[in-house]
Amino acid sequence: MKKLIYLAFIFIAISACNNKRIVNSETNEINTGIDSDSWVLIPPGNFYSGMHEKETIIDYDYEMMVTHVTNSQFAKYLNEAMAKSTIKIVDNQIVGYYKGDKFDGYLHEFEITEGDKLHMPVNEAGGHIKLVNNSFIVDKGYDNHPVVMVTWFGANAYAEFYGYRLPTEKEWEKAARGNDTRPYPWGDEVGGYITNYRSDKNALQRLVGGKKTRTTPVGYYNGQTHSKGSGKGRGKNVKDFVTKDNRSPYGLYDMGGNVWQWTGDDYADVHYRYMKGGSFNNYEYNLVVWARNSAGPDFYNINIGFRCARDVKVEKPIETDETNIEESDTSETSQNLK
Repeated sequence: MKKLIYLAFIFIAISACNNKRIVNSETNEINTGIDSDSWVLIPPGNFYSGMHEKETIIDYDYEMMVTHVTNSQFAKYLNEAMAKSTIKIVDNQIVGYYKGDKFDGYLHEFEITEGDKLHMPVNEAGGHIKLVNNSFIVDKGYDNHPVVMVTWFGANAYAEFYGYRLPTEKEWEKAARGNDTRPYPWGDEVGGYITNYRSDKNALQRLVGGKKTRTTPVGYYNGQTHSKGSGKGRGKNVKDFVTKDNRSPYGLYDMGGNVWQWTGDDYADVHYRYMKGGSFNNYEYNLVVWARNSAGPDFYNINIGFRCARDVKVEKPIETDETNIEESDTSETSQNLK
C-alpha cells in the first residue's frame, strides 16, 4: 500500500512539473513559406457534423483564415488597439471593454456582465509577446508561431477590431472536414510528422532544440523538409524533419494540433466558450474534427489560440452612364411602339 501511495506521489509530482509554464524565450526562426494573412472561401452546402456524421447545411459563403493568428499579428493588433485606447493595462493584465452576455440564470451559469475583461496577461511565462518600453514585441523566432495565452475575450476583441469574427463550431467543423466523413482534417489516419501533438513531439523537439519549445510555426506541416540547421540542443545525428501536408479539404493548416482554437458560439444557459482542434499537449482523440474543449471566456493557457472567420461581402453592381443611356433608349423605343 505504501508503495502504491509513493508511486502516486511520484506521478503527481511529474505531472506538476510537466504543467509548468517554462518555455524558450527565443528559438530558431523557421520560414514555412505560408502566408498567415491569407484567407480561403468556404462555399455554402451540406457537410457531415459530429462523430455520428449528421448531415448539416450552412447556406452561406464565409471565409476562414488559412492559419492560426500569429504572435506577430496579435502584437501588431495590441499596439494599434493601445494607440486607439480600445485596450489598456491594469494590474499587469491587458483588458478591454465587452458588452456582456444575456444571463439565463441556469444552474452553475456565471453572469458575464458589461465592462472591462481580461484579454491577456502581461509578460507572464508561457507567452511570447512582451511589453517593452510601452510597445508590444515578440520573442525572437516566434513571430510566425500561433499566439497563445489569449482569452476568449481577447480573441473576440482582435476579430472585432478588424471587422472579423470568431467562427461558429459548425463553420469551424465544415472548414476542417469538407464534405466527406474524414475524422481528421487531413484524412483518415494520424501519425508522425503530420501535426504537432503529444505523440509526435520528441522528433520535433530534437530538431527545434531547447528545453520547452511547444508550438510550431503556422503551416509548418506542409509536406516540406525542414533542415536541422544548427543550434543548442541538436545532436550530430539529428536528421532533417520531413513533414506531411496537414491541410484540410479547403486548404487550412493546423486544424488539428498545435493549439486549441476558440470558437464564437454563445450558447443559452452556459457561460462557457468552446474550442476545437486539439493542441501540442493532446493525443489523437482530441484531434478529430468533432472533438471540443471548453472554458470560461476569461481563461487562458499555453496551448490555446484562435483563428478568425469573416462574412463575404456581396458587391452591388455599379451603375454607369452607359447603363442609364441604355435604359433611356429602351424607354423611348417603348413609347414609339405605342
